[in-house]
Amino acid sequence: MKRDKWLLALGLAVAVGLGVSTLHAASIIDEWASVKAPPAPTLRPVIVDSKTYALLVIDMVKETCNEKERPRCVDTIVPLVKLLGEARAKGVTVIYSLGPRGKDIVEGLAPKSGEPVVKSGADKFINTDLEKILKDKGITSLIVVGTLANGGVFYTASEAALRGFNVAVPVDGMSSPNLNTLYTEQYTAWHLANAPAFGGRMTLTKIDMIKF
Repeated sequence: MKRDKWLLALGLAVAVGLGVSTLHAASIIDEWASVKAPPAPTLRPVIVDSKTYALLVIDMVKETCNEKERPRCVDTIVPLVKLLGEARAKGVTVIYSLGPRGKDIVEGLAPKSGEPVVKSGADKFINTDLEKILKDKGITSLIVVGTLANGGVFYTASEAALRGFNVAVPVDGMSSPNLNTLYTEQYTAWHLANAPAFGGRMTLTKIDMIKF
């Protein structure tokens, strides 16, 4: 009994010494309702070098990018058509991906002859030759857009950064489905901006802040 009391006292002393409040709940679940969103990440301009940049368009297919399933995705189509046109006009490499659902890329964003298309799950580097395509073309930086924000965009952008590529993600060029849409896009943006493993290779931006 004395030993148990001594251990308890020691634990409390260590907690106080580390500045840890003993009033904290056991887990984030217990404190879920009290969590407040942090400030929005800073968006930064991106200057594109057409020789070393590629634009990667993630899973923008008619089967899912529609008013019923992903109205937020539909809202990104016109801005992405503009971005795509500017990229092509400057000779930027454009690469597309398809996911498990759908194969008909939305009107205005369809690949042109010679533009590669890879097919995979959320991480477009898995079981594809995406990295080889990029390295063979001398690509060192990516602009990643498309849907889902917390799926293909997040996992592919993250993996690209982990593989040593510089990555720019325009927050108005990614989208999520109807369920918890705004929160999904918010936490995706926050994670991309703050994950420590990316080593400064991740940039959040907006489409009109990308200059060719």
